[in-house]
Amino acid sequence: MEVMNPRCCGLDVHKKSVVACVITPEGQETRTFTTMTKDLLELKKWLLAAGVTHVAMESTGVYWKPIYNILEDSLTLLVVNAQHIKAVPGKKTDVKDAEWIADLLRHGLLRGSFIPDRSLRELRELVRYRRTLIHDQSRIINRIQKTLEGANIKLSSVATDIVGVSGRLILKAMIDGVEDPKALADMAKGRLRQKSDSLEEALLGLIGTHQRRLLQSQLGHLDYLDKEISKLDDDISSYIEPYQHIIEQMDTVHGIGQRGAEEILAEIGPDVVSHFPDAHHLASWCSICPGNNESAGKHKSGKTGHGNPWLRSALVEAAWAAIKVKHSYFSGLYHRLAGRRGSKRAIVAVAHAILVTIYSMLKNGTVFHDLGEHFHDTLNPASVIRRAVSRIENLGYKVVLEKLTPEPVFS
Repeated sequence: MEVMNPRCCGLDVHKKSVVACVITPEGQETRTFTTMTKDLLELKKWLLAAGVTHVAMESTGVYWKPIYNILEDSLTLLVVNAQHIKAVPGKKTDVKDAEWIADLLRHGLLRGSFIPDRSLRELRELVRYRRTLIHDQSRIINRIQKTLEGANIKLSSVATDIVGVSGRLILKAMIDGVEDPKALADMAKGRLRQKSDSLEEALLGLIGTHQRRLLQSQLGHLDYLDKEISKLDDDISSYIEPYQHIIEQMDTVHGIGQRGAEEILAEIGPDVVSHFPDAHHLASWCSICPGNNESAGKHKSGKTGHGNPWLRSALVEAAWAAIKVKHSYFSGLYHRLAGRRGSKRAIVAVAHAILVTIYSMLKNGTVFHDLGEHFHDTLNPASVIRRAVSRIENLGYKVVLEKLTPEPVFS
């Protein structure tokens, strides 16, 4: 088999140790290092002295990151999916694993994962942590709702947002000991004041001392999360500033706002075209497309894979928002598929369409142009007419087609 990388190294990475196998034309050598920074610098020194040009390692949890940080400026690194490089069954040791990885790398049989540069990795960590805090917010709001239900307070039955401006005023008054439903209802602001009678009924409850204590703690936690998310927004803004034009491009797509654009950019990077040859490769990497599982001519499960859960989550969230835009392409695509494939499959298809759209925009330097909800009908109008006529005739009616002049314009 042809040798592609004559001077290479395979790393078997663990939490406390890393086994390195170097293969060169002069021979093979294996050493073990700890994962402390001092020893990792010794590993780097040894690899450079041996003339190693390529290094491969498994993507083992987060344990590959310290090694990547040390070696990325001097060597070509490949972080490989562990499922793609499983050795044949037999005796398994750390040394044999390192040798196997090195041998695969030597013959060019490994494909590295997409690892962005350091600045984009830092942006990713900030954006992902912000999303984690937003999820924590949702959990706290659910806990507040649970506490209120336990106190016979039905605030959520009247107010859409129980922690909005009106909701917080009412909750803080409850914590301070106010029990009169009319006094609590009078604190409502905006359109909620129009529901004062229903709100007064909803606020008649049996709140106890321990429930006030729980609400105080939960509201304090929610305020803390709000402040932390605001700080992260400021930090992310400084990282995103050089790519603001890309954010503005993405912001033109239905369903994507400032925060959603930041999350997508952090995952795919500003130079997505250089990492993924086309939109299909990008969708496959994200696993926002049907799986391909066929054997003996039989198609098995088309379930999507795991892919990038952060990007997938952002795209699905954008898709749910996009289908609410009336007479839009994404809305038409969703309703076209949901009836026969189900809402979940349909929303994944919309998320896939959004990702393809973003790739095309970044590749061509264009902004979003909505094709309209009837776009698919215009691709093959004869087929649409045939199906519609067939359905009507099945109900016992005779259909006579007459062409309108001028023809209707789909938008």
